[in-house]
Amino acid sequence: MKRHVNIPVFIPHLGCSHQCVFCDQRSITGREFDPSDVEGQIEEALGTVSGGIDCEIAFFGGSFTGIGEDLMRRLLCIAARFADEGRVSGIRLSTRPDYIDRRILSILAEYPVKTVELGIQSMDDDVLRASKRGHTAEQSREACRLVVGRGFSLVGQMMIGLPGADEQSEIKTAEEICALGASAARIYPAVVLKNTELEEMSADGRYLPLGIDEAVGRSASVLEIFTARSVPVIRLGLCASDGLSAESAVGGAYHPAMGELVRGELYRRKIEEALTDAGISGRDTVTVEVPRGAVSPAIGNGGRNRAAIQSKFNIKSLKTVENPRLKEYNVKVE
Repeated sequence: MKRHVNIPVFIPHLGCSHQCVFCDQRSITGREFDPSDVEGQIEEALGTVSGGIDCEIAFFGGSFTGIGEDLMRRLLCIAARFADEGRVSGIRLSTRPDYIDRRILSILAEYPVKTVELGIQSMDDDVLRASKRGHTAEQSREACRLVVGRGFSLVGQMMIGLPGADEQSEIKTAEEICALGASAARIYPAVVLKNTELEEMSADGRYLPLGIDEAVGRSASVLEIFTARSVPVIRLGLCASDGLSAESAVGGAYHPAMGELVRGELYRRKIEEALTDAGISGRDTVTVEVPRGAVSPAIGNGGRNRAAIQSKFNIKSLKTVENPRLKEYNVKVE
């Protein structure tokens, strides 16, 4: 299978008339949008990609289907030329659930759009209201049905730790995203950014941001839902490549290795479950088999998983090895 790379074109806050409490897209992307720069951005990015890699042009950062039909078609035409030349395989875009309808999808179908990513964030209406999302859970459900029904791949984006959310509401959101036909998902623990309403809510006590450990634990619970239903999670947390920095994040679950921490937490749970089921405790040596490429997250950031498991199960030496026959997040112990 070819490695996949997105060629991102950020359209900060264009097309979105809402101001969610957590959002400051200009801070995330770091600059204003100039449509005349798009072709050059794509050319520059493609120049850094080696052969044999599947590339898609990805319109991220704003609500693409809300920017107005003329500009939307102009950008789609630019991207379509690269697809027609065989330099990219297609187009993906992100938008709000309430900016999807049959007419919009008919326009997208005129171009080589493959994937529509929906900023669902939560399927709990109380959480959506508290976050000032401006749409309902039912609008998200309907948008998902329309996207999948028209033959596009659906990616569901959700957040962890929004105002009014708890672990159960987040698990419910993940379950619904799976049930609605998503082919992939993104999980974003909430980060408190400068100059957002969430910063004000944190300052006056109306919102308590999640700490790193709690955000990691709740994200791992959601990751387990997606994994069990064979829905790949293609991003865990905002990172430096999104233009986010420690300076712009003033609270919440920002960590440069958030994805690694979350994957590590799920592996820790799976290893402990396997040891408990096998009745293993008090041994000198135990070997844990994990899928290819999973040794690092299984051991944990800074060896934290290994130390915790050895202590909990009274194991002197815990060896972690790859077993290429194992599927992701499956483990064997002996």
